[in-house]
Amino acid sequence: MTQSVNDDHQPIAIEKGSLLQRVRSEWLILAQLGIPVLIAQLAQIANGVIDTLMAGRAGAADLTGVAIGNSLWMPIFLFVIGVLNAQQPLISGFKGSRNFQRIMPTAWHGIYFALFAAFVSILILNQFAPLLTLLQLDAKPSAITMGYLFAFSWGLPAVLLIISLRGLTDGLGHTRIIMVFTLISVAINTPLNYIFIFGKFGMPVMGGIGCGWATTIANWISLMALLVYLHRAKAFRGYHLWSHRIWLQKQYVLELLRLGLPIGFTIFVEAIMFSVIALLLAPLGSVVIAGHQIALNMVSVLFMVPLSLGMALTLRISFLIGAGQRESAGLVARSSIFLALAIALGFALLLMASKEFIADFYTTDTAVLEVAVHLLWFGALFQIADVLQVNCISALRGFKDTRVPMHIMLFSFWGIGVPLGYILTFKNWLLPAMGAAGFWIGLIAGLSHAAFWLLIRLWWMSNNNRP
Repeated sequence: MTQSVNDDHQPIAIEKGSLLQRVRSEWLILAQLGIPVLIAQLAQIANGVIDTLMAGRAGAADLTGVAIGNSLWMPIFLFVIGVLNAQQPLISGFKGSRNFQRIMPTAWHGIYFALFAAFVSILILNQFAPLLTLLQLDAKPSAITMGYLFAFSWGLPAVLLIISLRGLTDGLGHTRIIMVFTLISVAINTPLNYIFIFGKFGMPVMGGIGCGWATTIANWISLMALLVYLHRAKAFRGYHLWSHRIWLQKQYVLELLRLGLPIGFTIFVEAIMFSVIALLLAPLGSVVIAGHQIALNMVSVLFMVPLSLGMALTLRISFLIGAGQRESAGLVARSSIFLALAIALGFALLLMASKEFIADFYTTDTAVLEVAVHLLWFGALFQIADVLQVNCISALRGFKDTRVPMHIMLFSFWGIGVPLGYILTFKNWLLPAMGAAGFWIGLIAGLSHAAFWLLIRLWWMSNNNRP
């Protein structure tokens, strides 16, 4: 392999000059890596919003079926993504250390895991009918849910392979590639939704089930296009994606799982936590649930910015450690805390200043509006803790530290956040029961606990110059 470690995508760090110059240089690199990631994340959100809006046009049962289907596949999907996300710091580190011969074995073992996970996920997603019966879901939305999951599941091999190949492209610093192919997927999915949902151009009317088939076809087309690109692109010719196939080796399997399973489990328990909170709020009525969802949705959209910064941090820190620039990696980690804090405070002020405007954008129902405005105030405080914790945990992944952060997050979510939230929401033990706001306070407390200990962990790791 002849690839150079000193290129435009992941340059080596400047180790001379003032502290301000070095920090400015690193923040520019983080922006170059993170902005394409942000656009890709927003495109994914747009895809989900389009599916929801178009399914809603087909009817309430179709909207319900697609919404329930999404809630069932999402936690499984996020767990697999978390495991595959271990590829980015591994490959980025190998590039930094010029250990090019380890890159393709890591990439291929990500591909193998993606195929295995897709097979298992297809089996699981097509076995949810008894659960829907247990939940006493009406027959029509239940049938739509199962039809949607069946259609969607056959696109899982494609989308998980794309995510696996993202480990290679992002790991090598080419974050714009997945951005482009995600936008292509959105461009394909939208017209296919129209055709399949409403039965255009001779197709039968499928309703919400058509969303699943549209997503599946869009994913397979995007995968084929990505494979062609990787085969022909000059930047990837030296890696010989297909001619240098690697068979399963225990060393690479364990390496991927050792780093990836804690990431996947952390993301999974967080996703489950929000689902559990939504279920626990059900007795408070549809108005409270709607207001809660508005606040949560707005916070989730804003979260894409620090999440993208975090993914860039993981890439940059792992690269610098691989390149033997651990002191620079520590500088990036520590300085990113101040960048994250600035983002968090900016978003908190934005939510506080415009909570009425934001709520008005979502609903005209006065009762829902009142709940949403009230909860968005807590959402502003939530932003600060959430942004700091995702910044710290992403930086720690760059140091290949995933097990300790997993335990911190698990206790913060389920030892503090959910129990405290339940008590404050429904009980008079600490304060008079305060409804949905109690869960938001519980979440803020849990995430603040996580942010505190992750910050200490990151500060220690970034100041420890031992390899």
